[in-house]
Amino acid sequence: MDSSLPSKDFQEGVVDDAGGPIPTDQNVLQKHVAFFDRNHDGLVYPWETFEGFRAIGAGYFLSIGGAIFINLALSGKTRPGKFPSLLFPIEVKNIHLGKHGSDSGVYDREGRFVPLKFEEIFCKFARTHANALTSDELMAMLKANREPKDYKGWIGSWTEWKVLYRLCKDKDGLLRKETIKAVYDGSLFEHMERERAAAKKKA
Repeated sequence: MDSSLPSKDFQEGVVDDAGGPIPTDQNVLQKHVAFFDRNHDGLVYPWETFEGFRAIGAGYFLSIGGAIFINLALSGKTRPGKFPSLLFPIEVKNIHLGKHGSDSGVYDREGRFVPLKFEEIFCKFARTHANALTSDELMAMLKANREPKDYKGWIGSWTEWKVLYRLCKDKDGLLRKETIKAVYDGSLFEHMERERAAAKKKA
C-alpha cells in the first residue's frame, strides 16, 4: 500500500463559511481530527476542541476535560522539533505521530484506514449482535487490545471508546458498526453537528 502523504494543495471551489480553502487530500485520521480544526488553519487549539465537543452534543464538563486531555497529550507529539507552546496546538498534518499503543489497529502508522482490522472488531467481539457492540463487549475489546505496561495507551483507548459509547450508543445501549465506521472515516462528527443544528432549528 502506498503512503498517503499530506499535501498543501487544495481543491478549487471547496471553501468554508468564511471563504477559506478546506484541505481535500487528508487521510482518514486527519479527516477525523480536522473536524475540531474549526477555522481550517491546520491547527487545533484547546478552545477549538472544546467547541467541537459542544457541537456534537457533549456537556460542558466533558468538553472541557476532552480539550485539556487531548491537547495536552497530542500537542508535543504532533509538533516534532518545535519549541513547546503554552497554547498546546495540535498539527493536523502530523496527527499520525500522536497515535498511541493498545489501540484497535484500524489506523496504520500513516493514519490510513485498515479494513481488515475494522472487520476484526466485530468478528472477535460482537457476540450479541453481529453489527454492534454492547458495553461489556466494548470493555472486552479494550482489555484484549492492551499491550503490556502501556498505561498511557490503556488510558487513551479507554477514554476514546467510552466517550464514543456515551455520545453515540443507541436506545438499546448498542454501538453500531456504521457509527464506528463513521468515526474512523471522519464523517460522524459532521453528521452529528448537522443533526444537532437541525434539532435546534425545530425547537
